[in-house]
Amino acid sequence: MRKIFSIKLKLDRDTVAITIMSTLLLMVDHYHRLTPVKVIDRVGLYLIIPLGIILLAFRKSPKEFGFQLGDWRAGLVITGVAIVLIAPVLWIIARADTTMQDYYKRQLSAAMPLITLLDLIGWEFFFRGFILFGYQQEFGDHALWLQAVPFALAHLPKPEIETLSTIFGGFLFGLVAWRTRSFLYPFLIHWFVSIFTIMVAGGMFN
Repeated sequence: MRKIFSIKLKLDRDTVAITIMSTLLLMVDHYHRLTPVKVIDRVGLYLIIPLGIILLAFRKSPKEFGFQLGDWRAGLVITGVAIVLIAPVLWIIARADTTMQDYYKRQLSAAMPLITLLDLIGWEFFFRGFILFGYQQEFGDHALWLQAVPFALAHLPKPEIETLSTIFGGFLFGLVAWRTRSFLYPFLIHWFVSIFTIMVAGGMFN
């Protein structure tokens, strides 16, 4: 009887902490507002708290989690090429899909670039820094897909065509961070994607 209920587990402390905390932070973001401004919540939840965990609980340098310039030469080239390749695709989709237009047209404003910056700076560090490089230590290359799964699921309230693409987009964003050892360059690409999508879907170029 004792053998039936005997289970031997070998769990990595940091991996367990990243899994639990990342899940809880996503849930808190979904169910609660901590400040009157959602993007301020996200800076706290996805940037400040993970940095605190890295420094205070893991006793590690944020650089190990992509919080650095990394290979900036490669990063700038990859960012530029990605923008050139992505822009035509976004143009076509955002102008053709009415659900994208309905969702994003209300976000078009003079403050939109700043709002999206605050919204995404923590978001990108969370997925392409905290989770990606945290999981890399235990799962190696598989961390690229593992961080892409919660990233895709977090897009569920958004238009279907966008959400369906995010499992692959999340992987590619992760690949950029992996190559450059920095979350900064996927952030810059993602920031462009958000701004350009809102501008096109919102009818700014009509």
